[in-house]
Amino acid sequence: MGVTHDPPKLPPGQQWVAPGKWPPMGERAPRQDDAPWRVQLAGLVGDPFSLSLAELSSLPQDERTIDIHCVTRWSKPAVRFAGVSLAALLNRAGPTAEARFISFTARSDRQHSTSLRLDDALALESLVALSADGEPLAVERGGPVRLVVPRRYFYKSLKWLERIELLAEDRLGFWEQTAGYHNEADPWQEQRYIASGLSKAEARAILSARSVAGRDLLGLQAAGLDLSGLQAAGALLRDADFRGSRLQGACFDGANLTNAHFAGADLRGASFREADLEGADFSGADLRGACLRAASFVAASFFDADLPAGPRALLDPTTDLDAAVLEQLTLPQQAFLRQALRLPAEEASE
Repeated sequence: MGVTHDPPKLPPGQQWVAPGKWPPMGERAPRQDDAPWRVQLAGLVGDPFSLSLAELSSLPQDERTIDIHCVTRWSKPAVRFAGVSLAALLNRAGPTAEARFISFTARSDRQHSTSLRLDDALALESLVALSADGEPLAVERGGPVRLVVPRRYFYKSLKWLERIELLAEDRLGFWEQTAGYHNEADPWQEQRYIASGLSKAEARAILSARSVAGRDLLGLQAAGLDLSGLQAAGALLRDADFRGSRLQGACFDGANLTNAHFAGADLRGASFREADLEGADFSGADLRGACLRAASFVAASFFDADLPAGPRALLDPTTDLDAAVLEQLTLPQQAFLRQALRLPAEEASE
């Protein structure tokens, strides 16, 4: 008999992407720069240095096969990365006794960065990767060189790596500072975001005007409220809780609703045009007459795949949804929406 292997396990709140899919996230290309690409190792080290891509490629190459877990609730199993171990680079540089943290900076227009405790970066067997699944890293995947940190949400695996710096004190990265992403990023503990700074009373006071357009309200607590006609265009509402709320005719056009909770909400006639709905949960929500045109749906869910008898979103042909976006969803979610919207299978795959 052949050897059987247990399927990879999912951290809480995650779902596997469809086979062969790797959703592109964030910026698609590095900063335009005529300078030759080098990865610099600096800061609290005895021997700072930099390496060209050719020099990195000539060093002994390690492999890490990891499951990617994106903070927006999708996971991709068993991606095989190859490159130079971070430990090998640090051994050459010689961290000083004061070095306790390590910061990584990208060659991007916004100089994206992230950081880790130095001990964690080593214990997690971080890799400066040059390839994935036997092929050079594509630009949109962080190529030609990226950081790979196993067992952490993938925003810690910085694309387009250009600088590694050892520090005595932590320096929060781009997403941790601007989007409230958790600095530890352990998917098994669901460390997606820092706690919201708003109390329920403060949230209700803000919502009483029925307008949060353009505001940044991470983790907004708005469950069970009557918010019909809410104006939220362009708002930053990552991880917002609208479970069971009445949101008929609400406008979320262009809003960032990453990981937002809409389970059981009344969203009849609401507009989500060009909204970021990655990882959003619509289980049991009423989406009849809602506009979802040009929205991003990577890892969004309309029912809980682990609860086959659980509540499912209510959609019908009045729900305005681009059939092409179904490709962003997992196969069970795609099948459900095709049936609910009465779409032929061939149209959904265009």
